[in-house]
Amino acid sequence: MLDFVNSLTRKQKARIFLTIDLLLIPVALLLTFAVQPLPGTPLETLVRFLPILPYMIAGAALLSLGLGLPNIKLKAYEQNAVGLTALHAVAMVGLSALLTRVVAVHVPMGTHVIFGLIYFLIMMATRAILFQVVSAIYRHGEHSCRVLIYGAGTTGTQLVQALRAHESITPVAFIDDKASLQGVLLAGLPVFSPARIGELVERRNIHRVLLAMPSLSQPKQAQIARQLQKMGLEVQALPSFAQLIGEEELVDKLTPIAPQAFLGREARDMTLAEACNSYAGRSVLVSGAGGSIGSELCRQLLSCRPTRLVLYELSELALYNVHQELTQLCEDGEVEIVPVLGSVTDPRQVSRVLDDHGVQVVLHAAAYKHVPLVEANPLPGLANNVLGTQTLARAAADAGIERFILISSDKAVRPTNVMGASKRLAELVVQDLATRHGQTVFTMVRFGNVLGSSGSVVPLFQEQVSRGGPVTVTDRNVKRYFMTIAEAVQLVLQAGADAQGGEVFVLDMGKPVPIMQLARQVIESAGYTVRDTTTPDGDIEIEVIGLRPGEKIEEELTLSGDLTGTRNPKIFCAREKTLSEIEIASVLHGLREALASGDEIGARALIRHWVEGYQAPEPAAKTS
Repeated sequence: MLDFVNSLTRKQKARIFLTIDLLLIPVALLLTFAVQPLPGTPLETLVRFLPILPYMIAGAALLSLGLGLPNIKLKAYEQNAVGLTALHAVAMVGLSALLTRVVAVHVPMGTHVIFGLIYFLIMMATRAILFQVVSAIYRHGEHSCRVLIYGAGTTGTQLVQALRAHESITPVAFIDDKASLQGVLLAGLPVFSPARIGELVERRNIHRVLLAMPSLSQPKQAQIARQLQKMGLEVQALPSFAQLIGEEELVDKLTPIAPQAFLGREARDMTLAEACNSYAGRSVLVSGAGGSIGSELCRQLLSCRPTRLVLYELSELALYNVHQELTQLCEDGEVEIVPVLGSVTDPRQVSRVLDDHGVQVVLHAAAYKHVPLVEANPLPGLANNVLGTQTLARAAADAGIERFILISSDKAVRPTNVMGASKRLAELVVQDLATRHGQTVFTMVRFGNVLGSSGSVVPLFQEQVSRGGPVTVTDRNVKRYFMTIAEAVQLVLQAGADAQGGEVFVLDMGKPVPIMQLARQVIESAGYTVRDTTTPDGDIEIEVIGLRPGEKIEEELTLSGDLTGTRNPKIFCAREKTLSEIEIASVLHGLREALASGDEIGARALIRHWVEGYQAPEPAAKTS
């Protein structure tokens, strides 16, 4: 039957409606004669009307087509359609009176009025019955979607009324947490407890659950949605009425809070001033230009007006995005933007790019920085972070560029992970080149976590909040240094401009921030409450999951603690031991051998030997 209904065209459906309306005319006449006392039986009176019946049917057809009644869809048969039907019935009263006068069939005028009223009522009733029949066909057809309404409040009951006019969605029952509602009928549907969802899904063939609880907090809705999705159900949520009509502001909930809001101090807004002189009018290359730090370096360098900005990036998508953005920022064309897709580990490409574009300054931000990923993939991490740095720095020295600035990390200080060890080895490589290539100023800038960068903790917490939690923290005692991206980049460019060669610059990061405190701030900034032992009815829980491999409780910024000031009070210079040229050569040779043979144990042993303070556990001994 469903296939038959779906196979009907709009014209065919209109013809069916018209035929039904015309067939209702003799039915209406027969009913009229049954309720109106006239000489003879109702059937005998109808026989007297037979001479004018064809004319009434023809007139009714013209009137119906003129008013467009057959073209009105069943589910759209509302106030306007009712009015047109009433107009049609009134016209039929006049037509009936006119025709009986012409053919001299004498009936009281009241008979025509009763006929019009009955015709109107049975037309309406027929449409209502047809709608219920078609709806039932769709509900029991293979394309019908059977749904549960989670929430038996006002929104839920209104939703049921709206869905009953829908051809392909059938509301089956309500689900509600309130015990007082369970077991009663609302809007003709039973109300069940959430514990019976599994039974209802199986017994009543449920496909979807509609969350009709707009007053419930978003995290709690997300938690309910996740539980239902695990049962294989599709879940959809309704917005509140206030949101639909625009009275409730959604911007604060839809837009993540700016990272600097979690800094715990005022963000420092500095100007580059004289530092720009080291970049103005020069060809500058930024490796890792599509990353968080690299792209911000590019944005701030534009204000210094270099002649050329070379964007060196391994990721095609990241390069495309940063190139598009910078091209729009530099519409005047004073700075040439050059996108280069490639890896810093490719010596031929690196040398060609430096030569082809006359690069004079290199800012090396390309690195694998995510601790767990590099810990799980140590060889690619060491190849990119150590050998990539050595390749780019050596090519820069050979090309005689003016400045090479390495972006380093506080995780390079007494590292407990491969990522931090790789950054420390990269620092040692650059320090070695600084002692042997005086024509190029080699320097490095070390700082801690950057708020808002890709993979950093604040975006992760915000994403977890948007999913309804929990927010995961590795340890209750973990603390981290934080800066904003803009702060870090301003100081990097300042330090790079002031460098004389071989310095390890350390940025003033302020006081370390407890991660538990940061997690609470992120939850509360989104308008929710933390669920813990003191507030068991809170929205989002903070879950402690344990330190990841290679993760520290607290980070450090220097190996020796021996810092000297610079002319910028936010930049310090660390005095730290370096390796000799022979030792660096031994490190690089051993690393290449480990990479060539795929020897992870050998690579870890190498960094354990050469990186001061590296505290990774010894590999387990093999047993025969």
